Amino acid sequence: MDQARIKSWTADVADLGHLRATLSEIVQSQGPLSGAVLSQRYRGGGDDWAGEIAISLSATRELIEWAGQHFEDLGSGKAIVVISSIASGYVASEQPVSYHMAKAALSHMVRFYAVSLGRVGIRINAICPGTIVKEESRGFYAEHPEIEALYRDIVPLGRMGTADDVARLSQFLLSDGASFLTGQNIVLDGGVSLQSHESLSRRLTRPGLL
Repeated sequence: MDQARIKSWTADVADLGHLRATLSEIVQSQGPLSGAVLSQRYRGGGDDWAGEIAISLSATRELIEWAGQHFEDLGSGKAIVVISSIASGYVASEQPVSYHMAKAALSHMVRFYAVSLGRVGIRINAICPGTIVKEESRGFYAEHPEIEALYRDIVPLGRMGTADDVARLSQFLLSDGASFLTGQNIVLDGGVSLQSHESLSRRLTRPGLL
């Protein structure tokens, strides 16, 4: 990637006034846009319920509706990708109820905007990853090879997901190759969620029992 072509702006997505001002600055600087990947997540302190609503829902709605007004006319090239979570449809016991609420709402938000923005040629899809090895967590898994070994065992594709997997799927969803795909929540977990949880538990705890 040509680093010289990368420009960045900083905005507090919880402050909708500041977010709108920053978005206007981007358009003035760069001109109309053709695609967007929304990956913000609430990680603050205080009231996590209010935080998830502000960061995961209100800011996402603002960004999607702004994109609907500022995408250039590229036909099928206009697309939005929302990074959600497998917790939109499953319970992740390590996450609070606010996280599950926000991810489930994102899934329906994607469906809503797929219908309402489809008439102006804008596609929107969500990616729902399972456990992903990110740059900030790579060291943790390197120090706990037994966890990575467990994932190799339980994931049908035999490995953990990576940030690159999410990026590559995002790139495809933004491309003309996905020109007739919209309103979908795509699970990206190597197939682990396809298995019966009871059968998987029995196999792990009592390998000889079918």
